[in-house]
Amino acid sequence: MPDIIGDTVDRLITVEMRNRAMNHGIIRQIYDEARREGGGRPITARAAQALADRVKPGDTVLIVTGAGYAPEAPNGESDGPPGAAALARALFWGLRAVPVFVTEPCHAPPVVASSQAAGIMVRDYPLAKSRRMGAALMTSPTEQHAVAEWAAGIFETCRPAAIIAIERLGPNVDGILHYSTGVRPEGCVDLSPLFDEARKHDVLSIGIGDNGNEIGFGRIHGFMQDFHPYCRRCQYDGGKGVPTIVATDIFLPASISNWGAYGICAMLAFLCKQQNLVQTPELERKIVTACLDAGGWEMRYCTSRFIVDGTEGESSMAIVQLLRDMVRVNIAPPDRGLSHGDIDR
Repeated sequence: MPDIIGDTVDRLITVEMRNRAMNHGIIRQIYDEARREGGGRPITARAAQALADRVKPGDTVLIVTGAGYAPEAPNGESDGPPGAAALARALFWGLRAVPVFVTEPCHAPPVVASSQAAGIMVRDYPLAKSRRMGAALMTSPTEQHAVAEWAAGIFETCRPAAIIAIERLGPNVDGILHYSTGVRPEGCVDLSPLFDEARKHDVLSIGIGDNGNEIGFGRIHGFMQDFHPYCRRCQYDGGKGVPTIVATDIFLPASISNWGAYGICAMLAFLCKQQNLVQTPELERKIVTACLDAGGWEMRYCTSRFIVDGTEGESSMAIVQLLRDMVRVNIAPPDRGLSHGDIDR
């Protein structure tokens, strides 16, 4: 049964809606390759089951996000923080975990705002850990040379059971972070050493992305180097392409990274038999609006319009409604109603 609903969830979150001038007509092929490489099962089902198996009450789960930089989007974008908040909410209520957001300082305001709009308060880590009073936040150094030691310290302090990246840029073969169309942002920090620590400590890692440049895509790097529109080129001389080399244990591509997170939430809701682990459409509006108001702008025109990755916010509201209904009908007792006869015949 998990694979039946998982297949439907995966189909929904990979419905592509993109302007022709952007990288388009690619998500289904990327998803098919990621699913094949991962063994063939629906990816949201695999990710949710892995979390349910590995994360026990009171365990810490790191959620790493943040994309978009000055001057275009100095506090990041509206894809990433809402998905991170949704995951934190599902992990907190469904698995009784302690979510810890990990991001750069510039991305912290939209992350905190999104989480608090979702009803998950962001507290000091000792309070969140000892009394499970919401999520916590840890921000990175602003200098790359300090990141590896900082990442090791997080794993020493938190001893996480899992780490999830959502819409978090990862380095390419030259160690450079890129936007999806080969633009190289300035003033950014590579947080992939966190995933080096995850491998070192045998911690479950999950990556969610939508365009090749996000942590997780390293699992299908060879495919992306031959398939992605900016597979081996960038918008500057000498660039070797945007696909990241950073892999995770499970990788989920989605049309919009937030939608990938919502898909995992739906599968956790199914496993936990709790429909409300997927936010309502009204709560989705509140979360995305809080993100936008805190500076996590829509990335196409860098404004606070109710848009995520070029799609109207109402589309994301519709996605979560469909996911909630998928969960509802699949956890309900078998029932044909009054017009279809005896269920045993």
